[in-house]
Amino acid sequence: MFKISVAGLVCADIRPSLDESARFAPGRLIEIGPLSMQLGGMVGNTGVDLLDLGAPVRLECGVGDDELGKYVRDSLQARGADIGGIQSVTDVGTSYSLILEPRGVDRTIWHSIGANAKFDGSDVAIDDVDILHVGYPALLPALIADDAAPLDALLTRARAAQVTTSVDLSYVDTASAAASLDWHSMLPLIAGQTDVISPSLDDLTSALGIDEPFSTELVDRMLLQLIEWGVAIAAISAGDLGLFLRTAHADRFRRAGRALAAHADIWADHVISLPPVWRETPITTNGAGDATSAGLLFGIAAGLGPDQSARLAAACSGALVSGRRTTVDVISDMCPDLAGSLALASQGR
Repeated sequence: MFKISVAGLVCADIRPSLDESARFAPGRLIEIGPLSMQLGGMVGNTGVDLLDLGAPVRLECGVGDDELGKYVRDSLQARGADIGGIQSVTDVGTSYSLILEPRGVDRTIWHSIGANAKFDGSDVAIDDVDILHVGYPALLPALIADDAAPLDALLTRARAAQVTTSVDLSYVDTASAAASLDWHSMLPLIAGQTDVISPSLDDLTSALGIDEPFSTELVDRMLLQLIEWGVAIAAISAGDLGLFLRTAHADRFRRAGRALAAHADIWADHVISLPPVWRETPITTNGAGDATSAGLLFGIAAGLGPDQSARLAAACSGALVSGRRTTVDVISDMCPDLAGSLALASQGR
């Protein structure tokens, strides 16, 4: 199995348990439930999901020299990750998010950028990996400085080494500094250096300033745009409306790094749409998009084809939404048709 580098934003997710009574009430004491803490950000989500599936993973990110940074390092190392690429930054703290998700309400996230502000990709090692997955550039200001020149340099370096490149985006809030950037210029630049891209529909439309309700026509338009900009595999997740995937022609795959080039004819010219794979009532939406990316990347790293990889991506997202982990046992239970492929992939890692 190919080794995957997961590089970009990491944080500690701090989540109080909230019910319908939780609210802002100055001067009042509001009783809430217990506090939980877990790894978050793209590195903490997609990286751990890949580890749960059994993929060999190297992590590249920055943390502060503080207790939260120790928590991030220890937690990832305990999962079996290669943490040689986690850099300690001494003059800032570790990034964290406060996730406020009252029952029955979509989450609100309060985020402290911390050491992620210094991540520019220049220290990312690519000599011992086959796939490079970079996540959340909109939340990594040093990586997208100067019209995304540092990100372009990282992807260029990886492609020169025949590493298959992958990028996941994040929502661009209109009140954030990232909203003032020229995404209409940066996204084509990023896509032109990217073999696999796996954003949510909201990620794309928020960056491009598109204010349209969901429609399959909108999704198709976005998929075609990404392919025209140069990606080989475009996968767009749309929450409870499903997963949509489109791939480029075979010639593009022959330039897609060693994880995809040999499978160009298998992956070329596919259009796939899948409904959500949920067994239970949704528990949380947090990390579902990152799990989609993990499933897709694992499929590529294991040599699976587009249909199985897309099915695995949807299943991993469904597992997270259902409050479960993306282990081989869980995914095999949710999608028995994938059990044989996952077992063979685990034996060959």
